[in-house]
Formats: sequence, C-alpha cells, structure tokens
Amino acid sequence: MAYVIGDDCVACGSCIGECPAGAISEGEKYVIDPDACMDCGTCADVCPSGAIAPGE
Repeated sequence: MAYVIGDDCVACGSCIGECPAGAISEGEKYVIDPDACMDCGTCADVCPSGAIAPGE
C-alpha cells in the first residue's frame, strides 16, 4: 500500500530527497505516485508535520 500525503503538508521538501524511489513530486501540495512508491515509510519518518501516512 502506497503512502499518501495529507492536508497537513507544509511543502517543506523534507520528504523529496529522502524517497529512494523518487515517487514524490512537488506542486501546490506534494504528491506520492502510488505506482512508484515502495512502501518503505522513509518519507513519513522525516515529515516534520506528520502529514504522510500509509494509504488505505
């Protein structure tokens, strides 16, 4: 199950450099590509706002 970025995202960029799959892209709100996500949780571990969680 891919991780998702919720509304608490402050677009700080902490997660982008940590994603080994390059699955996170910038925009008005950051987004994780579910097809590229490896479900490793590294992004959630570095997110200062707790906006990243496992998807449903």
